[in-house]
Amino acid sequence: MEYERSTRLRAWQSSMVVGMLQTAGYARAVFESYADLHQSRRDVEDAVRARVRRQEILYRSGRVFDIVMWEAALHAGVCPPEVLAGQLDRLSGLVGMDTVRLGIVPLGAPVRIPPGPGFWLYDDRLAIVEDWHAELWLNDVESVGVYERVWGRLHEAAVYPGARSGLV
Repeated sequence: MEYERSTRLRAWQSSMVVGMLQTAGYARAVFESYADLHQSRRDVEDAVRARVRRQEILYRSGRVFDIVMWEAALHAGVCPPEVLAGQLDRLSGLVGMDTVRLGIVPLGAPVRIPPGPGFWLYDDRLAIVEDWHAELWLNDVESVGVYERVWGRLHEAAVYPGARSGLV
């Protein structure tokens, strides 16, 4: 798995909480909505367990997860309100970890590029871009460089809880 081999993982997500940080309830709601969209029965519970199990890597030293999300992702009604409340609590519990940096681009913040699809950068060698029905794996220097610049511009617009942003 790419996330196990990499030491610096950067992510951008504009529409929902990044999968690596999702609670089981939030992940279940996401997987159920995708199963409905694709009109196919998926093993939602196996997918939820796999997603949550992958999160143990957040607690291992030697990696940094630098994640930037648009504030809209924190409000999107992709799950019931009580599940979203638990998800937001989970995110606040990650603040201050030495392996996770969580930045939020506030609604209305000036951005140097329009928020687009979610993507991950694995070190400086791979970009994985997410779409409704597929992932695009890019490993050529030019393409990875484009996503590094996009991530940098969104990162510049982000505020980081507890880091002189007024958020705690």
